[in-house]
Amino acid sequence: MAIQEAELDAFMGKFVNDLGATIHAATVVIGDKLGLYKALDAAGPSTSDELAERTGTAERYVREWLRGQAASGYVTYEPAGEKFSLSELQSFTLAQEGSPAFVPGAFQLATAAIKDEPLITEAFRTGAGVGWHEHNPDLFEGTERFFRPGYAANLVDSWLPALDGVVEKLTAGASVADVGCGHGASTILMAQSFPNSRFAGFDYHEASITWADKAAADAGVGDRCRFEVASAAAYPGKGYDLVALFDCLHDMGDPVGAATHIRQSLADDGTLLLVEPFAGDRVEDNLNPIGQVFYNASTMLCVPASLSQEVGLGLGAQAGEPALRRVVTEAGFSSFRRAAETPFNLVLEARP
Repeated sequence: MAIQEAELDAFMGKFVNDLGATIHAATVVIGDKLGLYKALDAAGPSTSDELAERTGTAERYVREWLRGQAASGYVTYEPAGEKFSLSELQSFTLAQEGSPAFVPGAFQLATAAIKDEPLITEAFRTGAGVGWHEHNPDLFEGTERFFRPGYAANLVDSWLPALDGVVEKLTAGASVADVGCGHGASTILMAQSFPNSRFAGFDYHEASITWADKAAADAGVGDRCRFEVASAAAYPGKGYDLVALFDCLHDMGDPVGAATHIRQSLADDGTLLLVEPFAGDRVEDNLNPIGQVFYNASTMLCVPASLSQEVGLGLGAQAGEPALRRVVTEAGFSSFRRAAETPFNLVLEARP
């Protein structure tokens, strides 16, 4: 063979890492659902017996789980006394739900997508789409928990201030539509920060709207937020000062049609905030760990969702700024710019 031994060794090393990470994902979800991370964080260094007793779980399972988490670097092991604990960093990312770096939701999303592999395999054969609503229910909660930390860290403090004049309008009292709102995390964050403004969240997925209604009430902003089942191309209302789409335009079958309706629903001086996964302009720009996450998530979730709808454009999560610009300008917007970015997001502003 022409393959060099060093090449093969490097690839097999990557394979082992990827295989371990894939299997590890399910154990993160288990630890999150059973409260193992939070209990370990609260108690400090613990044996498997102590953690099992504290969480009402079976010690033999907990012992193996702890060893696997330690091997993955998600738990710290102390050989003296065979105790396990969370470092400050591990606690911040695994046990603190409100942290801007909380990661278990991402694993919940990923394992939900994996459970639906048979659906996607069949879609490869037929070319048919798979609607968002057809996926495992863990996907809906996992998606919110994956994206919410990034929104909490950036939306109010950096993304909205990067838009021309929007914070001033929100402070004074503005009308806002959050299109494709899912469980309403972004809507609720804005409502909590701008009490003089009114917010409407729209999503075609009825179960998500029910969840968002309850979440807004629990957060104490139910009087300023309303949620309604509606598509991006047909939601009600006119004269919105701000319409926001968070990580959802690329999932739509007809993003041009949706953007056209958004333009028509905006006030004359309104703003479209478009947050999309970060991507370079060319495929070769995205052949990196971020691209690995988004291209594969797009294969399992985003492209199937788009292909399940009318038009079925199939932009994909790594569409990139030029493709997004074409969608928005074709819909009739006269200005379009990148307002901000993070390692995971492009933050784009468009005006009628």
